[in-house]
Amino acid sequence: MNFVKYIDDTLKPGITEKETVLDLFAGCGGLSLGFEAAGYKTLGYEMEPNAAETYRQNLIGDCTNIKLDTSFEYPQAQIIIGGPPCQPFSVGGNQNGIEDARNGFPIFIDAVKKLNPKIFLFENVRGLLYTNKWYFEIIIEELRSLGYVIDYRLLNAVDFGVPQNRERLFVIGHKTEFHFPIKKKNKITVGEAIGDLMNEVPEESKFLTASQDDYIAKYEKASFCINPRDLYKDKPARTLTCRNLAAATGDMQRVKLPDGRRRRLIVSEAARLQSFPDWFEFTGNETSQFYQIGNAVPPLLAYQLALSIKACYKAEIKLTSKECSSLPINQRLAVHNKRNCVFTCAT
Repeated sequence: MNFVKYIDDTLKPGITEKETVLDLFAGCGGLSLGFEAAGYKTLGYEMEPNAAETYRQNLIGDCTNIKLDTSFEYPQAQIIIGGPPCQPFSVGGNQNGIEDARNGFPIFIDAVKKLNPKIFLFENVRGLLYTNKWYFEIIIEELRSLGYVIDYRLLNAVDFGVPQNRERLFVIGHKTEFHFPIKKKNKITVGEAIGDLMNEVPEESKFLTASQDDYIAKYEKASFCINPRDLYKDKPARTLTCRNLAAATGDMQRVKLPDGRRRRLIVSEAARLQSFPDWFEFTGNETSQFYQIGNAVPPLLAYQLALSIKACYKAEIKLTSKECSSLPINQRLAVHNKRNCVFTCAT
């Protein structure tokens, strides 16, 4: 399979469905791109101006540049998606959780309360299941009390055709039955994604200095790294983050050239490793573009989730609010098992 041609063709927006999807904390539109490729019109809301402009330039739907709060009034929509800011719950952050001003969950839950959509989806870092699991359980119970069946699962993007090991938490609220997309048998490698670019020396290339090479060697020795953390053509990439793309850190994303020099990734390479098509153009300076890419949901994974959402949305079996929230948990499980649905999936 030609990976680059595949994502260029598969992820082209094309509206076939009548429903509108609201994307809260939309970033540059990685999640929305998957839903537009699955046939849905999207409306995004994003506070970072460059990300909002990237969304508008590449997607059919509009994106409002705004900092959301619980006073905001949304247009009617039957599907809500989004990625509430993950920094409060990230292992790589301070994990201040509910106390962090960037916590977007009250806003997301407020939107669900106001619009009562048939289905919603949100994405967050895996850290929400660990140090801050107590808060995650509060979120889930709050959403169940609104009459939704909640399914959640940690998904690794590499299992769904994205050339990157990237594990994130996905939560779906619905009133029918939902099935997560099926894992792919084959994993896409770095070589399949950016093999035509890896040996090039673009004008914007930034090379590692001797002192950086020395620092990285010490960093990797201290972290018991067996192999240098360069990108390897025969393997998927490590997780792309804002930090290891935009900053000259010990774990920065880099490629090794045939002459032995190492250079940092360029924007087009990072975008492909996140499964953004080549026709998708980012706005803002280089740092902003790297942040947009690092924060995004890989569009190819978003597309497969959107197809699962579509199947769930169109399912004929309906679960009543009483079945979803009023019954004791053991009875709820019995109802769902009888109907061949899954109540909660967690790993």
